[in-house]
Amino acid sequence: MSEEASEADLFLALVAAAQGRDNRLTSIQAGLLVAAELGIARDSRALARMLGIAHSLVLRELNVLAEREGVLQIVKRDPRTMRVQYSLLPRDEA
Repeated sequence: MSEEASEADLFLALVAAAQGRDNRLTSIQAGLLVAAELGIARDSRALARMLGIAHSLVLRELNVLAEREGVLQIVKRDPRTMRVQYSLLPRDEA
């Protein structure tokens, strides 16, 4: 198994684990949280590119998570590119 495949498998396992802890999370929402936790994507465009999905889908799921109290916060919005930077809230605030 290649290193890239094993990293993808690990990411998917972490996404599944996040969904197991919170059954309200969609796959994309769980992916947003895992990517931020691992430091591999902290903005909407990077995650969309990484997952090979439309940026609009990531934006929609990111906004849903931002409305949920104690999950993540929007750090910056770029109105020109629609890119949204986000960060996880410290567990103490969750």
